[in-house]
Formats: sequence, C-alpha cells, structure tokens
Amino acid sequence: MVAYLDHAATSPLRAEAFSAMQPWLTERFGNPSGAHSVARAARTAIDDARDQIAGWVGVDPGGVIFTGGGTEADNLAILGTVAARRGPVVTTAIEHHAVVAAAAAAGIEVRVVPVDADGVVDLEALAAAVTRDVTVVSVMLVNNEVGTIQPLQQVLDVVRRRAPAAALHTDAVQAAPWMDVAAAASGYDLISVSAHKLGGPQGVGVLAWRERDGAPGLHAIVHGGGQERERRSGTHNVAGIVGMVAAWQAVAAQRDESAERVAALRDRLVDELVAAVPGMVETGSRATKIPGNAHCCFDGVESEALVVLLDDAGVCASAGSACASGATEPSHVLAAMGVAPALAAGALRCSLGAATTAADIDLALKVIPDAVAQLREAVR
Repeated sequence: MVAYLDHAATSPLRAEAFSAMQPWLTERFGNPSGAHSVARAARTAIDDARDQIAGWVGVDPGGVIFTGGGTEADNLAILGTVAARRGPVVTTAIEHHAVVAAAAAAGIEVRVVPVDADGVVDLEALAAAVTRDVTVVSVMLVNNEVGTIQPLQQVLDVVRRRAPAAALHTDAVQAAPWMDVAAAASGYDLISVSAHKLGGPQGVGVLAWRERDGAPGLHAIVHGGGQERERRSGTHNVAGIVGMVAAWQAVAAQRDESAERVAALRDRLVDELVAAVPGMVETGSRATKIPGNAHCCFDGVESEALVVLLDDAGVCASAGSACASGATEPSHVLAAMGVAPALAAGALRCSLGAATTAADIDLALKVIPDAVAQLREAVR
C-alpha cells in the first residue's frame, strides 16, 4: 500500500477529468484557431470552458486567460501588469516562488510585507508598504507550504484605501480545491489557478483578469499567434482545459462534504503525531488553514532524510513546496513565520485531498514516528 499525502504538490487525475479529456486526445484533435469544422468544435469547447470558469472565479468570460499552469499565471499577473505600468510591487514574505521570482525579474522596487507566527499577513505593515505609486499588490489566498488562508477582503480594503489604482493579485492555486474562489477573491483584479491541484491535468491553468478603470492594463509576456485576445499566445491545450473544467465541477459539487471529512483526517493525523512524537511542533494554527494541510517540524531531524525514509515505507509526503524540492536552505515561508532554522530543517508537509482515506492516515501514523526515531538515533 502507498499512502499519497502530497496533494499540495499535485493531485491524482479525477475520473471525471480523464473521461472528459479522452475525446480531445483522440478523434477531436482540432486546433481552435482554425476555421474548419474540426477546429470550430475545439473552439466551442474552449469557449464553453471559459464561460464555466468565469463563474468560478467571478470575472467576465473575456477575462479568463488560459495559461500553461499556475507559475505562468503568476508571472503574467506580475510581469504583464508591470509592463503596462511600471511601479513598485508589493507582496508578502511567504509568496510562492512564481510570484517572488517574477517580482524580482521585473527590475523594479519590490516591497515585502511580513507575516505573523501563523503566516497571516501583517495588515499594518501592508498599509505602510502600499503607496499611491504601487502598480501591483500580490497576496496569496492560501499558502502552498503551511496552508494559511489570508484575509483577502481586509487586504482589499487596505489597498483600495491607500492605492486605488494598484492592481490586486492573488495566487489561488492551493485555495481552489477547498474554497469558493469567486467569493474569497471578490474585487480582485487578477486571480491565478492551476488545474492539477483540483484533480485536473498538469500543464494548464488560468489567470483571471478583471479590467477596471484606472487600474493598470495587462500586457502579454508570451508572444506569437495572438491567442487569448493578444494576452497569451500559443495553441490551446484543449484536452487540458476541458479536463480542468470537469475536475473543478466535481470539486465544487463535493467541496463541503470533502472538506469536513478531510479536516477530520488531518486533525487525527496531527493530534496523534503530537502525542506520539516528542519534540514535534505543529506549524501555525489550524484555525487559519485549509482542511488538507498538516505541516509540522521535528526537532533533531533533517527533512530530506525523513521524506526518503517515509517513501521507502510507503508514505509520500514532502519537505515543503514541490517547486523547491532538493533545496538545502530552510523554507522562506518558515523563516518568515519565525520558525527557528534548526527546527525548520525538520519540516514535513503532509497534504491531504479528496482521495485521502483513513487507511492512508493509519499507515502515516505507523510509519512517521518510527522514521523520526530512527533518524534521531542515527545522529546520537
């Protein structure tokens, strides 16, 4: 048996998505930019998907821009906005690398706002950082490592009061499986989503853009055939887009039931690990997290070695963000939350999803304490 507890890295492809994708991988292969009947059928599928997704993110269909994933969506949000109007970028100390690196690549001032011990943005520091010349403010809805939910509507109030013309972006990649994105990010100008965190395929995502008077525009950063209303060139991944819609539809229909069940499994996992493993510290408050995130740190343990031992025993988890796997430096997220470097070095992220079962948790509870004890004994 294998217990897959790395849904924050990627989720299994849902049966609904696989079924929806199959025709578009075989007989319905048209390029939606063409003019003939096969191409027009693909174009209709894209347009239908755009209409569906627009409702889930709360923008007009014309504001749904298909991308190659969440990283590209984040890059387009930051670099595309700065290309339209140059000015400082404000973001938080726990953003995904796709936002952090894009802001650095913009070649302009980047103002980084601190967070508290739970990973929640400091609203007073945000207000101090946001001045009228700011071009874009990026605050993620849910953190990819520790699962913290940010108070987006309070962030919106601060930014609109301090810099009404600034564009507001949120990375909602980790939020979409658990939250109503349209409600949580209401009023935001830019919203990033990725299919494979929803049980859709890898390699497809969305940047939702709400055009607003006085706000910066959005310029393309990928050039070519002029698809997506000149904002993202490239042949559409029709099968991927169709699969994303099917997965999102299934997630939305089951979200409340799934969240309650998964939260109970997560709570059992963390509570029993706290009782079984001395020197384990839960990272952040569960009250501010999505249901599927169980993040902890083990004193006297090295994360990468722990992940390898767990994998050997049939438990798939991670040391942190999959995008930074193999890194030797402690997580920038944990550093921003004030976690001591020695403790952060023993971080473990177990992320649960709709497919997680009680048997998965049983195996994790059997394996993790033994693995931690083995590693501690080895360094004595």
